[in-house]
Amino acid sequence: MVGEDIVALDSETETEALPYATSITKAEINELPLYRYEGMIHLINTDEDARRAVKILKKEPVLGFDTESRPSFRKGDHYLPSLVQFASATEVYLFQIGQFDGMEAIKPLLSSKSIAKVGVALHDDVKRLQEITPYKDRNFVEIATMTKQLEITNTGLRSLAAILLGFRISKGAQVSNWARQNLSRSQLTYAATDAWVSRLLYEKAAALVDDSQ
Repeated sequence: MVGEDIVALDSETETEALPYATSITKAEINELPLYRYEGMIHLINTDEDARRAVKILKKEPVLGFDTESRPSFRKGDHYLPSLVQFASATEVYLFQIGQFDGMEAIKPLLSSKSIAKVGVALHDDVKRLQEITPYKDRNFVEIATMTKQLEITNTGLRSLAAILLGFRISKGAQVSNWARQNLSRSQLTYAATDAWVSRLLYEKAAALVDDSQ
């Protein structure tokens, strides 16, 4: 697991300098060490497991959030999400909503006012989930909005992880088939990593925003 204080000020840096870069290039990202989530992953694809998982997740004040959809290679086409990821403080839960009536199971999380669902580029995720089943989207927090307050120009998850956490994450499984019933180990790790990193980024960005005020 990655520690909180990955990005540190150099001892010779002036105190007025920001403890992070405000932009980063692809080349600079590729020079950073590669990290992935290595904790417990729960794959949820039955009503019983979903009820048990939601009961646990409802106790969390903050959940890293993301979705995965089958990729489309034709302009104008898109598929609805097949997987919804939630990262708690200690574990990641992957709901295969394409394999069972998963949207009904996770509605209490999506509509909760007390649980912050945090991530990057949330608008499309929220919209496409509502195309499956209507729900009230409450307390979704866009991390890119927070980082704009910090004058960071990059907005993607990979770039923000590099800037604020000091490591890069793989996007290798992004265009794989998320609608398949049996997901590969690399798919599970990729999906879990995105939700886990989202939660870490939220905590880091929130602390920096507080310090800047």
